[in-house]
Amino acid sequence: MTFTPRARFINPRLGIYFGIFASAFCALVLILLMLEQMGISRGILGLTMLVGALSALLTISVASSTNDALDFFAAGRRVPAVYCGVGLAVSTLGATGIACMTGAFFIIGFDAFWLLSGGLAGFVIMAVLLAPFFRKFGAFTLPTYLGRRFDSRNVRIASAALLAVPTLLMIAAEVSIGAAAIDRLLGQGKPLAVAVMVMAVACGLVFGGMRALTWSSVATSVAAILALVVPISVVAVLLGYLPMPQLSHGPLIRAVGRSEALAAVPIFIQSPLGIDLPQDGFQAVAKRFYEPFGAVGPLAYTFAMLTTMMGVAAAPWVLPRVATTPGVYEARKTLGWASFFFGGIMITAITIAAFMRHFLMEAVGGSIAAPPEWLRNLISARLVEVNSRGNLLEMSNILFDRDTTILALPYAAGLPEVFAFLAAVGLVAAAFAAASAATLALAGTLSEDIINGLDWQPPATKLRLGVARLMIILVAIFGGLIALLAKGDALKLLLWALALTASTGFPVLVASIWWKRINQFGALAGIVTGFSVAVLVILAAEAELIALHSALAAVVAVPAGIAALISVSKMTLAPSRHSLELVRDVRVPGGEILYDRETRMQRQKDRRRN
Repeated sequence: MTFTPRARFINPRLGIYFGIFASAFCALVLILLMLEQMGISRGILGLTMLVGALSALLTISVASSTNDALDFFAAGRRVPAVYCGVGLAVSTLGATGIACMTGAFFIIGFDAFWLLSGGLAGFVIMAVLLAPFFRKFGAFTLPTYLGRRFDSRNVRIASAALLAVPTLLMIAAEVSIGAAAIDRLLGQGKPLAVAVMVMAVACGLVFGGMRALTWSSVATSVAAILALVVPISVVAVLLGYLPMPQLSHGPLIRAVGRSEALAAVPIFIQSPLGIDLPQDGFQAVAKRFYEPFGAVGPLAYTFAMLTTMMGVAAAPWVLPRVATTPGVYEARKTLGWASFFFGGIMITAITIAAFMRHFLMEAVGGSIAAPPEWLRNLISARLVEVNSRGNLLEMSNILFDRDTTILALPYAAGLPEVFAFLAAVGLVAAAFAAASAATLALAGTLSEDIINGLDWQPPATKLRLGVARLMIILVAIFGGLIALLAKGDALKLLLWALALTASTGFPVLVASIWWKRINQFGALAGIVTGFSVAVLVILAAEAELIALHSALAAVVAVPAGIAALISVSKMTLAPSRHSLELVRDVRVPGGEILYDRETRMQRQKDRRRN
């Protein structure tokens, strides 16, 4: 019997390496700030910023290349908790969560807070109900785990096919947001920007798989966090606040509230199940910043938070990555670090939105013929549009692009344009991390569970890695084509992905660990029913056939999936003895990794048969 040591081959110099990366990234920003003051054109500055960041990330990815299956699919199971956690924090919702939710906080205020609370709750649920047991099992993908758990190829293939849909939606959303940020840096159009994103994702994964994703995600997370924190800290100091505005901007929010009251900004009361999320494109700020339930009703807020919680906990691009840690204890610590960094990122997004509201309220009431300089800068940068109705600037006249709010703050504060480029590179880094995680998850599912899913015994290592690498390239290209050709809203794609993941995977994953009576027929019924109901609700909501927002599809689909799971399991035969033994063993933290044991036993069985 083999065991995985707790600190198996962990490199003690990891902190030094990533400290060097962070220092080099900061040095690049400082050099570009000096070059901007010397009069270098914005095109050269944007290109240099993008090339410098992507070159470093791809260098880390290529340097992590491997031909070992365990390294390729699970990073050798030796990733320390803090590094895995910071990667999960950024790649769970990616650039879509950062850019779109910053804009949503700015436009609808604290009604968008449900994403923060739902994401944190998802990490907690994952840490308590799923992650330690999935780490003990040690499977590389969710469908592999479900197929082995229920000893059913049908469950494995069905779950792989259905979970591929939300994963593909996540890829499309991240490529779209990342391409928009690249286009801001290069100004050469969306097709070239999408091509750059696709090539970066494919090149970053094809050589090293999960090993390359893990270490490049740490670097991208460092870049994204610096890109978020540095501009807002500089703005806070310029306005007389502490350089940690996440903890000290309370007086600014109170001042914004008083300004909104003086400007007679209306207070709305949304219906309990109503949701009026800001759409993609330019739109005006319509409600007060900290007045609750004006855009999202109280019942809808609760359901949206629960949907996000279940979607994050069962996300196929998140949960399998806890299997890269050295043990069950580190898997729990990983989710603790992920909660810490995710909460910090989302609170920073709220702070950026609050500071932008501050600048907006200072402009409201001024002359439309002589707007403030910062507003003229935003207009020239194509981040704001102003309607020419009337003589005074009103909130309804100033239209902001939801997804570029994070880029607008440096212009509004009068900072050098390099700070806006820094924010754009941060979005590119976050999009790279999340798109890479989703691409690898989908490629692994296609190669391991669809192409090789009919045989429990994995093929030869060379063939196995060759198929996985081919799938990485194809998935990246297909995700790029969807992002290029489809006109969907990135935030809506993310919310659909979370709803479908919650409906399809969450009930069966929890039941597979905590309810011994569930069998393969109940699992298959729960997966198919949850996915089908969620798709029908999304289609009906988008066609306005039902009075329910499509982001809340899991509210109907999860209970339907649970009912199908329980009823079919009760009406069919009890699970096999082998399945019951797996449940018993997966609940024990120590001991041999079950996936390795099952693979070894299957290999011995095949040898005896031959």
